[in-house]
Amino acid sequence: MRTLRPLLLALIIAGAFYLYTSSRRPQPQPTTGSSGPLSWFNGDKNISLTEAAGPENLDPEEAINVNVYKKAIPSVVNIKSRAVSYNFFYGLVPEEGQGTGFILDKEGHVLTNYHVVANAQKVEVTLHNRKTVPAEVVGADRHFDLAVLKISGTDFSPVTLGDSRTLQVGMKVFAIGNPFGLSGTMTRGIVSSIRSVRGPSGDSIDEAIQTDAAINPGNSGGPLLNSRGEVVGINSMIFTGGAEQSAGIGFAIPINTAKAVLNDLVNYGRVRRPSLGIAGLPIGPELADQMGLAADYGVLIMQVTPGSAAERSGLHGGNQRAMLGNTPIMLGGDLIVAIDGDNVEDMQDLSNALTKHKAGDTVTVTVYRGKKKIDVRLTLGEARTA
Repeated sequence: MRTLRPLLLALIIAGAFYLYTSSRRPQPQPTTGSSGPLSWFNGDKNISLTEAAGPENLDPEEAINVNVYKKAIPSVVNIKSRAVSYNFFYGLVPEEGQGTGFILDKEGHVLTNYHVVANAQKVEVTLHNRKTVPAEVVGADRHFDLAVLKISGTDFSPVTLGDSRTLQVGMKVFAIGNPFGLSGTMTRGIVSSIRSVRGPSGDSIDEAIQTDAAINPGNSGGPLLNSRGEVVGINSMIFTGGAEQSAGIGFAIPINTAKAVLNDLVNYGRVRRPSLGIAGLPIGPELADQMGLAADYGVLIMQVTPGSAAERSGLHGGNQRAMLGNTPIMLGGDLIVAIDGDNVEDMQDLSNALTKHKAGDTVTVTVYRGKKKIDVRLTLGEARTA
């Protein structure tokens, strides 16, 4: 018994020493990394992380991108249209489409493409605040591929409209829209070209803006913006090369084209397209030589519509029957060579000249009557619609 006492006392002393030393062992503490207390010593390994010292300033190019987006995005809306068609068995088939638009004014007018809402029985607009409201189509024009919607509400944020005439190839542009349903998407590119193209309806879009900014299904009707956040075009279509996605070639309707017809769309529901009231024949050097005309270009007036602007102004139609191949024509009428000083070399030039005006405008038409060159002032009429 006496021999166990020293052993027991030694064990008690050893246990007390262990408890004392373990209680004073240091606990894991954070170690300091390069930018703050991010590393912890857990007794096994030390993990060191590096964190940025703070938010960095935007470089000039990033600042432009961010400012354009912040300025424009409150005005951009998503558009959903619903229509009903019939299948082979005359059963009703619901169809749904989507696109983009942008708010024009405090009254809630929204501009988009005609093809986004064509034949729609129901149209809904989703605002930037994710609120969805019904919309009414108040005006549409298939030729220009434009439509104006009206939504109810207050506190709208309208866009700022720019001047598409100032665009030059190489300038930066930005597209905001709803590609593939991904709302609020912005892409960036440049003005690749400015050219005439055929729109979705087959009609010509004059001075269309070609861009390499990515435009995909769902972007139609959305704004194309300059680096100041001003709308310079309405994204309308893409060249896909057979694929249903962007191939780097997109087209936008110039905003000046839209501005010229907005009042007609809002007030009359249609564009009051101007008309001379003639049937014309484009003239080239070969025809001019055969007919003995005073100019080797222009549009020869074959017939004047009764009661039209051309008849009221005294323009002359043809009075001699002839054949051009298998086509009957009328010779002897006035040869139009210019409108307001801009040369008219063919029917496309004539159409372009009239597109710059609206019904009721007064223009100067320059014609050759025989060998005599004269100017005729006339007030444009309104084209008849089918």
